[in-house]
Amino acid sequence: MQIIAKLKRSKIRNIVMAQREELSKDKLMWMYETMVKIRLHENKAAELFAQGKIKGFVHLYVGEEAVATGVMAALKPGDVITGTHRSHGHYIAKGGDLKASFAELFGKRTGSNKGKGGSMHIADPSIGMLGANGMVGGGIPHAVGAALAFKLLGKDNVAVAFFGEGGSNQQNFHEAINLAAIWKLPVVFVCENNLYQISLHYSKQQLITSVAERGKAYGIPGVSVDGQDVLAVYETTKEAVDRARRGEGPTLIEARTYRFRGHFEGDPQIYRSKDELEWWMNNKDPIKLFEKYLLERSMATREELDAVWKRVSNEVDEAVKFALDSPYPGPEELYEDVFARPTNGVLVWRWE
Repeated sequence: MQIIAKLKRSKIRNIVMAQREELSKDKLMWMYETMVKIRLHENKAAELFAQGKIKGFVHLYVGEEAVATGVMAALKPGDVITGTHRSHGHYIAKGGDLKASFAELFGKRTGSNKGKGGSMHIADPSIGMLGANGMVGGGIPHAVGAALAFKLLGKDNVAVAFFGEGGSNQQNFHEAINLAAIWKLPVVFVCENNLYQISLHYSKQQLITSVAERGKAYGIPGVSVDGQDVLAVYETTKEAVDRARRGEGPTLIEARTYRFRGHFEGDPQIYRSKDELEWWMNNKDPIKLFEKYLLERSMATREELDAVWKRVSNEVDEAVKFALDSPYPGPEELYEDVFARPTNGVLVWRWE
């Protein structure tokens, strides 16, 4: 039995390797550059927050770059996503503009939401980013609604809902995934399990060992994948997306990942040890792992990879300068882009 199991695993590995070799160099380099872009964007955001130039709470995506990148690599134009309070990486991987991102973090008029959304509500419907969400699990029903619209309109598109392991304990998750399963909606649920719900380890939140197990309760596939391996995330997501496009319904994916910074900037992180953090950073950095993969297979040279870091670093610096030089929204813009506004002290709906 052990020999058979080994043969099966070997066969699976060979199939996976064959799939990986079919990816073009352009796509592989896009994945690498996207992860670098997220990492440098978040590092700069941490620096600017420490300087007091970004107000409010900031939840950074450092360490989780492979999840957003791998998922987005499996999508096509017209597909949409919904995010979480930690969605800078989702926005960037979906094609979000760095200038608009930093401007939004600064509350500037040139931001993706005209400076009115901020870090936890960054969005851009024009690229299919329907919005981050400050509510835990708040974006999950939105993705299901988008998937329902695609099905009713006969469109060949898919919606993806990102959420954390803590979000999988919310009623939004259970109601939305049940409805999506019943109606076989083209939606993929991606749980980014970074092991901690703020400061509580996931093993103390739920008795199951994997969020993917919850797929069984709703009659849909549940798959757990190494969230630090961008290609594994891509391959798993592509299978789920293809299934959704065929009209076979949703899939629940659990991406096991880890955030390298605190839950929020300023988090003392007393709930995890320094040794644990250092182990993940030294052994499971998604960018370093992908670099090793590309270099060992001669899919890229060290010079090419270094050039990506230099180019993106310059792009980030230019984006920050643009954002700092941009104006704040004026008082006359207070009631623009809202659904309701007060008139003579009375709140009235604004439909135009």
